[in-house]
Amino acid sequence: MKSKARITAIGSYVPQKRLTNKDLEKMVETNDEWIVQRTGMKERRIAGDEEFASHLAFKAIENLIGNYHTDLQDVDCIIVATTTPDYAFPSVACQIQSHFNIPCTGAFDLNATCAGFTYALHLANNLVTAEAHKKILVVATETLSKVTDYTDRTTCILFGDGAGAMLVEYDQENPSFLASHMGTNGEGGIHVYRTTFATTMDDKPLINNGKMVQNGREVYKWAARTIPIGMQELLYKAELTRENINWFIPHSANLRMIESICEKSGFPIEKTLTSMKYFGNTSSASIPLALHLGVEEGKVCSGDTLLLYGFGGGLTHLGLVLTWNLT
Repeated sequence: MKSKARITAIGSYVPQKRLTNKDLEKMVETNDEWIVQRTGMKERRIAGDEEFASHLAFKAIENLIGNYHTDLQDVDCIIVATTTPDYAFPSVACQIQSHFNIPCTGAFDLNATCAGFTYALHLANNLVTAEAHKKILVVATETLSKVTDYTDRTTCILFGDGAGAMLVEYDQENPSFLASHMGTNGEGGIHVYRTTFATTMDDKPLINNGKMVQNGREVYKWAARTIPIGMQELLYKAELTRENINWFIPHSANLRMIESICEKSGFPIEKTLTSMKYFGNTSSASIPLALHLGVEEGKVCSGDTLLLYGFGGGLTHLGLVLTWNLT
């Protein structure tokens, strides 16, 4: 079914506090050169003790409103992608509804980890295209620093906090969405997880301390193998070639992983936008942060064709091809 949905606004926010590689040198056995070589990261933004996913979401939405002078009163659905909500319930989406006093809307959170933003956009597109909704607020917000083990030198160098927001509205004449491709490898779930109640997965023991646990090598191999195939499938569905794509915007997990994906897919790293250098790995928020940076820097222009690809815990992935036609 041809899309009837257009992205009409974007905003983002990161906390003020910075955690640099030099700061990490004082916390664990590491150094700036080692971190940059392996991840491409220089610093991350860290939420305050009383700053949570909802607060970052509010700021990203306020930034969207300020950028595009839009009104939220006619939003009829709020979808929030997050793995680090303030509460098990109520949802961050319900907190957004209350904070902005949106009078008549549905509201829910979804958890697809680092693919959360592309999952939320995909869902918003389909809900609008099916004419179940007219105007959907899509938000990705994460406070990963609150679930990072700062004694683990292999993971604590990676993660940061941030949020991004978009509006998706009904527009049959100028839709943004050209193609999508999604997939899951649930057997790989044990390679990146955070426990709540369970102490085993597939009869294998888990580290049950409430912090993220990641087997970076296995996740790297899966992403480097899976995402290039997904990109090719996306281009096939959209009836496009690599040359038709102005910008590739993957989940900013790790620069070396992105370089490997680009090499295997034949996509030039020079046409790839990321957010990890100064924001770290922000899970579901990394794609909107990178895209908004590209817009603010004048790289992403109206009429550009974008390939977004989220991937991560689950293991799950979802890619989208979009026409960037904000006016």
